[in-house]
Amino acid sequence: MALRGLVMDFGGVLTDGPDVLDLVRRARAAGCRTALVSDAHVVPDEVAALFDVLVLGPALGVRKPDPEVFRLTADRLGLGVDECVVVDDLAVNVRGARAAGAVVVHHVDPDRTVDEVEVLLGLA
Repeated sequence: MALRGLVMDFGGVLTDGPDVLDLVRRARAAGCRTALVSDAHVVPDEVAALFDVLVLGPALGVRKPDPEVFRLTADRLGLGVDECVVVDDLAVNVRGARAAGAVVVHHVDPDRTVDEVEVLLGLA
């Protein structure tokens, strides 16, 4: 199945430099659906504008790392969870996304994250 969705965390990922934010812009421009899933209750407007779907705080009634968060977010994107790449900096959240059936990227380094997501989404 083709990967057509990008689900990103905010703190620790999107706050890790302009290259990660630009990755979201490029993915969206290439036709990927984008979602922000964060325990934060608010994010800057310029960040929110990059995403088709925002899932902040307990908006879904469940929170990361519960796999249901990732399934429900994919559904809001109009995609199967197996069509989504989830990027998060916390290993427990990466495990939750993997348990839901998503392809995962454990964010540790911005350059590596950008490289991995580019390959997975065919942006390179």
